[in-house]
Amino acid sequence: MIAPAAVAAKVLGISHVLVARVWRRAGLQPHRLERYMLSDDPNFEQKAADVLGLYLNPPQHAVVFAADEKTAIQALDRLDPVLPLSPGRAERHGFEYDRHGTLSLYAALNTSTGEIIGQTVPRHTSEAFVEFLGDIVTTQPRRRDIHVIVDNLSAHKTKAVSTFLEQHPHVHLHFTPTYSSWLNQVELWFAKIERDLLARGIFTSIPDLARKIRRYITCYNKDPKPIRWTYSNPAHRITTRSADTVH
Repeated sequence: MIAPAAVAAKVLGISHVLVARVWRRAGLQPHRLERYMLSDDPNFEQKAADVLGLYLNPPQHAVVFAADEKTAIQALDRLDPVLPLSPGRAERHGFEYDRHGTLSLYAALNTSTGEIIGQTVPRHTSEAFVEFLGDIVTTQPRRRDIHVIVDNLSAHKTKAVSTFLEQHPHVHLHFTPTYSSWLNQVELWFAKIERDLLARGIFTSIPDLARKIRRYITCYNKDPKPIRWTYSNPAHRITTRSADTVH
């Protein structure tokens, strides 16, 4: 890809160094690119209000979970040791690694306590999702209303899911608008486990990866922190807070 400064220099017939110098003095950065995803859901406001209402004003005597799956997590066994961060030197990873396969992680964040319910599966399917819903149910007292926030994945809307909901009328699914997974609080926790464990981890097998994920969840649940959502202005921009950190 040709640098923007080089393109401008060619058009103007001047040195690309001069173009870069002028842009730098003017604070211009035309090489930068940001992407966005606009929801095309015709019921965006209604669905977003439903999800935000569960965060800001949850039903009494009920529990709210934000749930999703992190798919295709790779069990990578690095051939060279990770060299830790040290004064004057960044953390270094070897280039080569062995792949031992992938697994998927289902996780449900209790929005009032911050606790995580997790389950690893070979791959995400409707049957695995139904089984995970069953796991959520077993953690709660009988007949307590359970509200689960999920995205619009087709595996969440199958006949098997409908049958489960008919058999468990106290379980209610709430769908985020299309292209709006950022409304699901568990995505913040997925980013955390990615930073803390998965991005730097060494996993010798699929069972090793699953074991370390379960151990991470156990340790995390010893001191969980709920995410507090507040409206920050009349335009309905949302600020999310976990402990003292703004995301």
